[in-house]
Amino acid sequence: MKTTLYTHETGFDHQTPPEHVEHPGRLRAVLDGLQGEAFADLIRSEAPLAAREDLARVHEPEYIDLVLNTKLTDGEIAALDPDTYLSAGTAEAALRGAGAAAQAVDDVLAGTSEAAFCAMRPPGHHARPGAAMGFCVFSNIAIAAKRALQVHGLERVAVVDFDVHHGNGTQEALWDQPGSLFISLHQQDHYPGTGLASETGGRGQVLNLPMAAGTSAEDWMSSFCDVALVRLRAFAPQLIMVSAGFDAHEDDPLGGFCLQDHHYGQLGHLLGDLARTQANSRLVSVLEGGYHLPALGNSAAQYVSALLAC
Repeated sequence: MKTTLYTHETGFDHQTPPEHVEHPGRLRAVLDGLQGEAFADLIRSEAPLAAREDLARVHEPEYIDLVLNTKLTDGEIAALDPDTYLSAGTAEAALRGAGAAAQAVDDVLAGTSEAAFCAMRPPGHHARPGAAMGFCVFSNIAIAAKRALQVHGLERVAVVDFDVHHGNGTQEALWDQPGSLFISLHQQDHYPGTGLASETGGRGQVLNLPMAAGTSAEDWMSSFCDVALVRLRAFAPQLIMVSAGFDAHEDDPLGGFCLQDHHYGQLGHLLGDLARTQANSRLVSVLEGGYHLPALGNSAAQYVSALLAC
């Protein structure tokens, strides 16, 4: 698939306290992993700033103002919640993270690209309409999904989240959204405490697949193939979006799953093939978690390499 990487140097400017696991080295690990001859065909594009109207489809005006208008000096950090912080560079980084996802949607729908990988930080899938949460500031993938539905007029947009943590912010944003499907595979009884199988959305369009810590990679992949992909095919999405968190890796310090680098390559192939056959080659992926740097870089590389090969 013709694949574009969206990123920006401001992703390094979002600062967190010392020893915080969500730090600029995460983005460096991903970008370093996407270098070399294997990625010679990867198109590289600068992440633009998101428009306020795109943010406002998900987030409350007062919260947007808080993020964009809080003035901090270099080196100063303010807490938005116990895990999530503002620094002098956060507003632009967060705007470009949301802007990358929105631009990726525009580009795949225009046919200038077939697949996209948005490598920015802070991540987004825990951010709620009125509050930051779990390292996340703006709900990047929900913002882009709503743009696809409400601006481009698509009738069916699917979001698949394979981060080890449930994407509660994405679920909340899309809970009553016509034309959406949200599927999450995550560790049960884990942060943020949402994502029960009984949470099925205001229109029955949410599928949560919680699995116990220690679930084998084989069983995890079986759930993905036998349940998630079956539901995706039945939905017949016009666009597939992916919250690509790599913290279900066996080496990740924040999760209890057992995936290895090559499993993310398998996910890339499965999702890329589905996008090609059922979604007119339209696939947008957004970086979420992943906190063991070698595993993060290698897994992201496997995933994007698979998209390029589809």
